[in-house]
Amino acid sequence: MAILVTGANGQLGRALQKLLPDGVFTDSDSLNIADEQAVNSFDLSRFEAVINAAAYTNVDGCETEPGTNLAWQVNSQAVANLAMATRVSQIPLVSVSTDYVFDGTSSKPYQEADPIRPLNMYGATKAAGEFASRLNANHYLVRTSWLYGDGHNFVRTMLDLSRTKKELTVVSDQIGRPTSATDLAQALLELLKTKAEPGIYHFSNSGRPVSWADFARAIFKEAKLDCQVRDTSTEEHYQNVTTPYAKRPLYSVFSLNKIEKAGINLTDWQTSLATYIGQEPKNGRS
Repeated sequence: MAILVTGANGQLGRALQKLLPDGVFTDSDSLNIADEQAVNSFDLSRFEAVINAAAYTNVDGCETEPGTNLAWQVNSQAVANLAMATRVSQIPLVSVSTDYVFDGTSSKPYQEADPIRPLNMYGATKAAGEFASRLNANHYLVRTSWLYGDGHNFVRTMLDLSRTKKELTVVSDQIGRPTSATDLAQALLELLKTKAEPGIYHFSNSGRPVSWADFARAIFKEAKLDCQVRDTSTEEHYQNVTTPYAKRPLYSVFSLNKIEKAGINLTDWQTSLATYIGQEPKNGRS
């Protein structure tokens, strides 16, 4: 398929580049998707679909006024621009959202139709982007969680910190499932390839839900690193923070039934983590 991908330099964009050698990839320098005129003047006639992998993901930065403005432009207005342009061109739009549109108070995995209730500005701008994507009825909105790939992410942060520390303190009361950017990229392409029914889908790796602390332990075990993890609560973690920070949902587990029924194969997060760490140079320590 001839596919245009925005946000080429993010973790998802880089994963898509490896899977789409014939794709066309843009970043903010080559196509400012927050600029309605720039999007409208971009020729979409040669493409069969657009995947929007662009996002402003500095969750704490979104709590500042400049961060909120930038997040609104990238996470909301840009999606509206792409949705209208793809609607006019009569091609599907794939956009990616987040577990942060939920408040994390559920006691069971979130279904696609569950009410959204973001706790922070990042989640609010992504929620607005979700509504904006509906301007194109032929859209796939895929919510994901705890993403890691080629770029700054939790896995690499843990590996880097372990170079100089023998013990790390990590929150243990936030629960979710990690997601490999490669696996997410493959799922997005499969939805398009099979012409699955448009709409909202939840995607993460499968397997046992885990806390950030236990995820860190799994990282060190897989990388064969001697670094201990001490549990802490989210409240304790932020009690001495004086800069703006975002409130996090404590429960971010998705129901994966719908995307499985669409024919998407799911991989256990521990398997994908092993693959990722195995591909990292020197276990991610450059």
